[in-house]
Amino acid sequence: MATQKISLSENIRSYLIITIGLLIGSLAWTGFIIPSGIVGSGVSGIATMIYFVTGIKVGYSVFLINTVFLLISLRVLGFSFGIKTLYGITVISFFLWLFQSIITEPLVSDRFMCAIIGGIMAGAGAGMILSRGGSTGGTDILAMMINKYKNYSPGQLLLTIDVIIISSSYFLENSIEQVVYGFVTMGVSAYCVDMIIEGSKQSVQIIIFTQKPELIRKEAIYNLDQGLTVINATGGYSNEDVKILMLLAKKRDSQTILNMIKHVDPDAFISMGSVMGVYGQGFDKIKS
Repeated sequence: MATQKISLSENIRSYLIITIGLLIGSLAWTGFIIPSGIVGSGVSGIATMIYFVTGIKVGYSVFLINTVFLLISLRVLGFSFGIKTLYGITVISFFLWLFQSIITEPLVSDRFMCAIIGGIMAGAGAGMILSRGGSTGGTDILAMMINKYKNYSPGQLLLTIDVIIISSSYFLENSIEQVVYGFVTMGVSAYCVDMIIEGSKQSVQIIIFTQKPELIRKEAIYNLDQGLTVINATGGYSNEDVKILMLLAKKRDSQTILNMIKHVDPDAFISMGSVMGVYGQGFDKIKS
């Protein structure tokens, strides 16, 4: 029962973070990138070019292009993109339509600052979405479909597709400056995505010296769904047998664990340190 509650609360938390990421990303596009005449990467970049040429709002084009990609991918990939991708596509299309209807001028007058701020916000939003297993579909799906038949890595495919999209913006105004702003936005965005995702993967090692090892063990396992190891040891001063608890956890969960220990045994001695990498069940997988 406790595990089900944790699973439900974790799902709600994931969708909340994904929604905030979609909100931030949408504001980046509609508040900074699009009104400054900048074409970024991905499906939103394609939709931006369509908007500049035809006046069709970006939200409509994003939804339509993603729907086409999804329908094609059903035949090629099957239903592998998941419910979070469907949710991401629907919500970001709505947010883009809503904010573009409200925001008609860039929130910052300087075009270069719009490229930087828009890139930071778009990258932060995308990083939040990806860190919780979400996606906004788009060129990700296209890369997966190409990867199934051609031996190209998805990362290389995405980069190639984004370069083609941004380079195509040259023909809107016959301006190299237009392309440069697009690549600035893409570069800043990619850096922020990496920062967010790497930050969400950070882990900590917690070592606990306590007079109540059994109570803390039960709280960690049954209420926090957190595994740990009990180490039999001998006190250096007392020369008595003691039990040391050692656990590895995501950094984002560390404060919850510390609060639990403080509640169970306020006198516990705790050592916590960051670790470079944790591989195995519940953490990262070793890449071959």
